[in-house]
Amino acid sequence: QVQLVESGGGLVQPGGSLRLSCAASGTGIFSINAMGWYRQAPGSQRELVAHITSGGSANYADSVKGRFTISRDNAKNTVYLQMNRLKPEDTAVYYCNSMVPWGPENGYWGQGTQVTVSS
Repeated sequence: QVQLVESGGGLVQPGGSLRLSCAASGTGIFSINAMGWYRQAPGSQRELVAHITSGGSANYADSVKGRFTISRDNAKNTVYLQMNRLKPEDTAVYYCNSMVPWGPENGYWGQGTQVTVSS
């Protein structure tokens, strides 16, 4: 099993920055193949923001390329999302996700953390 806890969300002005953290724990953490960040705005479908594999390969949605950076601290079993030059359209609940070969079809999910970008 894998448990995920997100933190770091909040209210920021356009152009500001936030860093989200996702800490993984549980018996399955050493089997995690990849971790990622998703977001869901009100009335919208959940979308992939960024993900990083166990080998360190990262991918980003086109809407956040050049502004967001995903990173991982293996010693702390934690993944981060550095968000710079935030826009109002970045407003959403951000969820951490982890995939393991033997786990649920859609992986494990955290509870989510709210990011609001507004002046």
